[in-house]
Amino acid sequence: MLWEDFINSYWRDWRTGDKNKDRDELEDPEWIAKWLKKHALLETQLPNTIELEQLKKLRSLLGDWVQAIVQGKSMDGEMLKQLNIYMDKGPVTRRMIWKSAEQAEISLLPLHSGWEQVMAEIAASFAEAMLEKEPSRFRICENPDCLWVYYDDTRNRSKRYCDDKACGNLMKVRRFRARKKAEKGSE
Repeated sequence: MLWEDFINSYWRDWRTGDKNKDRDELEDPEWIAKWLKKHALLETQLPNTIELEQLKKLRSLLGDWVQAIVQGKSMDGEMLKQLNIYMDKGPVTRRMIWKSAEQAEISLLPLHSGWEQVMAEIAASFAEAMLEKEPSRFRICENPDCLWVYYDDTRNRSKRYCDDKACGNLMKVRRFRARKKAEKGSE
């Protein structure tokens, strides 16, 4: 999902928690190019300093909202107002396009390109997720060194980590070692 990839563009060292290894993918031209292509976003120029700050502000805002949702808070008027401000800057037009030889669909096409349009698409992606998905399934990885944002699409809604093989195993090993250390200390 666009909004999910965008929020997770701030990468943390999930193994050690070493803050010196954290990196901001929004400052990596190669990552930006791949991300734009993956999500079919039209911008071809790298963000300038002001646009980069605006992108980081939006990322922080969305991250704060996911945190609030995870804590059980619901959407409020201020959240909607701010999302609308971002979405207003990305006007679209509707076009009927052929999806396959026999099937057509209505597609929303941006009227212009630019980072404001990209931010509007990100905001719209998040707004759609809030309306179409279950907010109770929004999650933040329980590994305190990771904090990756994801949507729990498991059947029983029990996903605790962004990746069970990475963060899940790491946290299992940490709990095991802590238990062994506590047992050793009590002897």
